Amino acid sequence: MLRPIYNWMINLAGSRHAEKALAVVSFAESSFFPIPPDVMLAPMALARPDKAYRYAIVCTIASVFGAMLGYAIGYYLEPVGIWLLKLFGYSDDLSKFHDFMAQWGPWVIIAKGLTPIPFKLVTIAAGLGHMNLGIFIASCIITRTPRFLLVAYLLKKFGPEITHHIEKRIYTVSAIALAVLVLLIVAIKMIPH
Repeated sequence: MLRPIYNWMINLAGSRHAEKALAVVSFAESSFFPIPPDVMLAPMALARPDKAYRYAIVCTIASVFGAMLGYAIGYYLEPVGIWLLKLFGYSDDLSKFHDFMAQWGPWVIIAKGLTPIPFKLVTIAAGLGHMNLGIFIASCIITRTPRFLLVAYLLKKFGPEITHHIEKRIYTVSAIALAVLVLLIVAIKMIPH
């Protein structure tokens, strides 16, 4: 089912409307769309390495605005937010979201934003958990900026051959990054206040 959407995105990446489409896909992916913007970012950055960082910034800005939509869905349209989370395979009750996001919100957003785990899950959950909006937006900027800039950097520096290596090792690298982040969180929590 997703293959036609994926192929459509690849074709769109080569069109004259590619940058605008990249912004729309990045926006939508943070709140409801199933395919990450990397599918478009990669071929666009490879075709125009001189614009790779520009494309990464477009992804970042649109993704943060899309995250705010995901947050609004969870916050203002709670039944829709819960339905979307169930649709994506997460069905815990709302009280768990409130407690979990109150304690770990920014760290969850940063961890999920750096990994290939669907970002929309955490943006909707943050809204359901009524996370502080300012902290939410700051966390989204902190996590999405390096993620997209790293993809642009790798594509610009190493060219097409890096795409195979990224795809092959993305889950391993993400797991290592997530483990380092968890250790950092634990260390910070253990420091006496």
